[in-house]
Amino acid sequence: MAPPGALRDLTLALGAVVAVLGSLLYIAWKMYFRGTDTGTDWEGWWEQELRELRDQAPTGDAVRPAPSHPSPLVLPQLDWRQVLVLGLDGAGKSSVLHYICSQTARERIAPTHGFNSAQLYIEGLEMDLLEVGGSQNLRAYWPHYLSQAHVLVFVVDSVDRSRLLTARQELHALLAAEPRLPLVVLANKQDKSDALSVAELREELALHTLSEQRELFLLPTSATWASLSTATSVLHVKSLLVNLLSQL
Repeated sequence: MAPPGALRDLTLALGAVVAVLGSLLYIAWKMYFRGTDTGTDWEGWWEQELRELRDQAPTGDAVRPAPSHPSPLVLPQLDWRQVLVLGLDGAGKSSVLHYICSQTARERIAPTHGFNSAQLYIEGLEMDLLEVGGSQNLRAYWPHYLSQAHVLVFVVDSVDRSRLLTARQELHALLAAEPRLPLVVLANKQDKSDALSVAELREELALHTLSEQRELFLLPTSATWASLSTATSVLHVKSLLVNLLSQL
């Protein structure tokens, strides 16, 4: 009787022979049943097998050429300019700011109780419009924002005659702190029948006393949706600011 170790080795050897014979029979069978155009040589059979494997592979596994990466997008350098928008509470600063940036809303614009800002990117400029509320407790903060401003826009309520003296005092205090800052005064609410004219506001605000070295513009405005296509549209203010800031 053969020892157990010899039987184990004989079994392994027979298994290997069966596996080899099975592989050879499978190959012979594949070659026999192929069409005549594929060939019966080993090289032709192997190429056909590779093609079948590639055809059966999921499309997601297919190797695709690496996409050519476009060169990084180079954005033009924009000149940053800040427009400081001030004025007494109720003068219409928020509406002016809104309609300079957007001409879609017809509803009344809520007043600003603190700070408001908007950005415009136009004609090579990054225009930063900063509005500071005009209530008495916020006016003390106005001078702190002058040093960063390139233009001061001061909005006046042309109907509020009782506070014109206060508006003049606040405006001249600002101008004394920055004697060379360009100034755009907006005589707002010109759509009202009792609004003071531009000439009257020039006298009331004592604009004629300012130095001739300061760039000064006084524009009649109506910061309403209905006035966007009129002579007092705030869009004229937008055009003025773009032209003015482009020259700085």
